[in-house]
Amino acid sequence: MKVIAGLGNPGNEYVQTPHNAGFDAIDFLCNSTGCSLNKEKRFKAEVGKTTIGTEQVLLVKPQTYMNLSGEALSAILNYYKLKATDLIVLCDDVNLPPARLRLRAEGSHGGHNGLRSIIEQLGAANFTRVRIGVGRGEHQNGELIGHVLGKYSKERAELMAEACQRAAKAAARVVEAGVTTAMNEFNAAPVQKQDSEAKEISKIKE
Repeated sequence: MKVIAGLGNPGNEYVQTPHNAGFDAIDFLCNSTGCSLNKEKRFKAEVGKTTIGTEQVLLVKPQTYMNLSGEALSAILNYYKLKATDLIVLCDDVNLPPARLRLRAEGSHGGHNGLRSIIEQLGAANFTRVRIGVGRGEHQNGELIGHVLGKYSKERAELMAEACQRAAKAAARVVEAGVTTAMNEFNAAPVQKQDSEAKEISKIKE
């Protein structure tokens, strides 16, 4: 069994915000696999069970708010007697250009409080993470709360919907073929569509 968890914050005020990219990717996985999520109070999460390839998979949205994501995921892994290596986490990343994906088999939290919580609760960092680029908006060197919790523009919403769908496919590919194969296929894949901010960031990085 594998666990694919999307990070985000519960509540309508956080819908269509960068910090909820992980939740959005889980929604795409639910739609593509015909899975529905149910609230599980014992896990402090919304959980659904599905199958990807030949593997049984739990799709999860922690309901603890971002900074306590590890509480829900450690409870789930402990209950099902799973290891950190059975976990795939989908989350936003302000250090990546909008819509760019970055898969890793393990690593540090990189300043992301959701990942920080998971690492602290599990006592391990060897879980796969699918990072979804959300950029930094106008906050290149400063406070990012306003950016990650701010609503998308129409243009950005379309771009990020496409990115979250690709992230969902990347997570499924990890389950089907392993993280190395998924990294080779998705880390180098170009963004198919860019909005104005993403184009400007791309120019800077070239």
